[in-house]
Amino acid sequence: MTDSASPVRVRFSPSPTGSLHVGGGRTALFNWLFAHGQAKREGRDGAFLLRIEDTDQKRFVPGATEGILDILAWFGLTWDEGPDRGGPYGPYVQSERTEIYREHAERLVAANRAYRCFCPPERLERVREAQRARGEAPGYDRHCRELAAAAVDANLAAGMPHAVRFKMPLDGETRFTDLIRGEIVYQNANLEDLILLKSDGYPTYHLANVVDDHLMAISHIMRGEEWIPTAPVHVRLYDAFGWAPPVFAHMPLILAPTGGKLSKRHGSTAMEEFRDQGYLPEALMNYLALLGWSYDATTEIFARDDLLAKFALERVSPSPGTFNYDKLRWFNQHYINHILRLDDLTARVVPFLADAGLVTAGAGDPAHPAFAPLRSAVALLKDRMTTLAEAPDLLSYFLRDELDPYDPALLIPKKMDLEETLDALVAAERALDDVDVSDEAATEARLRALAEELGLKAGQLFMPIRVAVTGRTQSPGLFETMRVIGQERCRARLAVAIDLLRAHGDETLTADD
Repeated sequence: MTDSASPVRVRFSPSPTGSLHVGGGRTALFNWLFAHGQAKREGRDGAFLLRIEDTDQKRFVPGATEGILDILAWFGLTWDEGPDRGGPYGPYVQSERTEIYREHAERLVAANRAYRCFCPPERLERVREAQRARGEAPGYDRHCRELAAAAVDANLAAGMPHAVRFKMPLDGETRFTDLIRGEIVYQNANLEDLILLKSDGYPTYHLANVVDDHLMAISHIMRGEEWIPTAPVHVRLYDAFGWAPPVFAHMPLILAPTGGKLSKRHGSTAMEEFRDQGYLPEALMNYLALLGWSYDATTEIFARDDLLAKFALERVSPSPGTFNYDKLRWFNQHYINHILRLDDLTARVVPFLADAGLVTAGAGDPAHPAFAPLRSAVALLKDRMTTLAEAPDLLSYFLRDELDPYDPALLIPKKMDLEETLDALVAAERALDDVDVSDEAATEARLRALAEELGLKAGQLFMPIRVAVTGRTQSPGLFETMRVIGQERCRARLAVAIDLLRAHGDETLTADD
């Protein structure tokens, strides 16, 4: 245990086997908040380490390490020590520390706290099959635990592949305290002699983490609930080395909306997916913080600095949290519409617009000539934007000179026919000779007057104009929309709509009832 004045050193140690799961993102966030928020509020030094656990070479994915560093930086987390920053306890990539693990495994063998296991995979599978047939839980039968020294030496001399297994006590119990769950007790007879060092010379999670957490002076191990069953083995490993264990805190599970494990069949699960779909890191951080932690019964909106000021490990619940995609979308829309500054939001939609070919990548710079008109368009539609990825569809008619093709029947309001609509649009086009759409009030006054002149209700005139200038039946207010689209584009689009109706003059086009 660590006392209340000792430094806090925590780590996040992902494996580069693919994209970072949101559960891993939540674990990293809680570690970071504990070290950089709660510890410092308590007057303690706090450090957040990033360590890459790449010892499972069969599952290693090239480029995954770089992806993890990139997505954590996008998420807004900073680490004090890590593979790209260095630090006093490096290297921070486990594949670069294999000799350290081998030396420690040999120490345990020499102390009779571990043993060499020469069982081939085929024998292990036969043992498991026989156990299952007897209705027993499959596991290692400790076949090599008491091999005579002469037999071990002979096997080594013959070059037989072998792993190193930990000698778990066969009776008694192992206890440890979890800061979130209280005391946890396991009967040693129910625990396996887990492999510490594989036959390929690489360590398992159990050995590498215990050794690294001790050598890197980790004070608190904050990880997922799924590691609780192996925690007693880790406690015993600390004891075998003669080390005091860190404090344990196992985070609650994140469940799917329907219960059970959150997986691809429920929707996006990777941090990169949420980024690519246009979720804001601030909104995702706010949402994930509330999956297992709460400040009070009512507060939901927490900026990054708010979380640093208020997060407390004592308020993390052991109960699972349920991932609610609709709630995450609500958070994202709230941040888009109410929290981000307009200039910031405009810059953030640019990559999505650029991918769609609507703007150039430089349009996010306030000095760029495209920024100001884009900013005006974003201002009109941000309350309809749930994710940044929706921006290309929402904003396209503001950014393209020509509209995407649309059904000319959309131009015709209810209770009007093609000829009446055509006459109204021709009159509206002429009315733009009298007014500049940059003046919303003047435009509205002129078109309302035109509706009276034509004997139409205002909506009967405004609807075909809206479709003509946007290609859609719904948009922000007509006059602010026309202002942002601009005079020349409005005139050109009215002309296109008129030509469309004239081209269909011999057909029967009516509005849908």
